[in-house]
Amino acid sequence: MEKENSAETNGTTIRTVADRREFTWRTVFYGFALSRRRDHRREYDGEAVFIDWRHPWLFIMSEGTMILSGADAFLTLQLIERGMIEANPFMAKAMEYGTGVFAASKMALTAAGILTLVFLAKAHVFNRFRTGLFMTLFFSSYLCLICYELVNLMELA
Repeated sequence: MEKENSAETNGTTIRTVADRREFTWRTVFYGFALSRRRDHRREYDGEAVFIDWRHPWLFIMSEGTMILSGADAFLTLQLIERGMIEANPFMAKAMEYGTGVFAASKMALTAAGILTLVFLAKAHVFNRFRTGLFMTLFFSSYLCLICYELVNLMELA
């Protein structure tokens, strides 16, 4: 150890600096691209469910779903303005409190669901399907919903 970062007392070395690590953007990129804990530590641990690293596909699906959720909120408001109704009873109730509450609750609920799915991405549902598969399913469903809303918007215009 360096002399300025440590002090020796009774033959024992004591650190004088609490933490030597520094936060840099290199750390963020390195942690995203080259994280070390991608699998379980020991062979007998079985399958690792909670790991440090997530597959980039999961990141793309979660970000895409959030973007599509925002587009869905915008298109829904446009369609309601043109005479359609909100089919989701929870979102219809949020709409009674205003468009801000509607958009905020929609984004918050979507974000909570995505966070849960990303956290449990390697877990299995019904001992058959990985939870990460549902991210792709939700992304695809949102794409279909956006297409449906765009077709309705063009017909009403």
